[in-house]
Amino acid sequence: MSTRHLARTIAMQTLFQWDFNDRKMEHLSEMIQHNLKEFGPSLEDQGFTESLVRGVTENLKTIDGYIKKYAPEWPIEQITVVDRNILRLGIYELVVAKEVPPKVAINEAIELAKAFGGDTSGKFVNGVLGAIYKDMEKKKS
Repeated sequence: MSTRHLARTIAMQTLFQWDFNDRKMEHLSEMIQHNLKEFGPSLEDQGFTESLVRGVTENLKTIDGYIKKYAPEWPIEQITVVDRNILRLGIYELVVAKEVPPKVAINEAIELAKAFGGDTSGKFVNGVLGAIYKDMEKKKS
């Protein structure tokens, strides 16, 4: 597993935990540090995990707006906690951070969905992020 993929996995796990526990910001730093220690003690770029988690939580309203727009048949509260936070992470990397190529952000999110989500999670995440990407490309033209 690559370093960045592990960092994204830990970020997703942290976001899941944060979301599952009523999104209490006062415990976020503790969750990040605990998960890094537990799942990535030798991870060299631990700052990447923290920047992903902070980026998602600080841009949550914008990110959730994308989910509502591109998955209108799925109220955000009805999307599984895993899929919801994989989408949040993918949208953050695709739309907000823009530090990696779009196809990398989408592929990483799909891989997380396949590994941690249900049978159709990969297709769901691909569909939502693919639609966002397609609209981003149209706007460039």
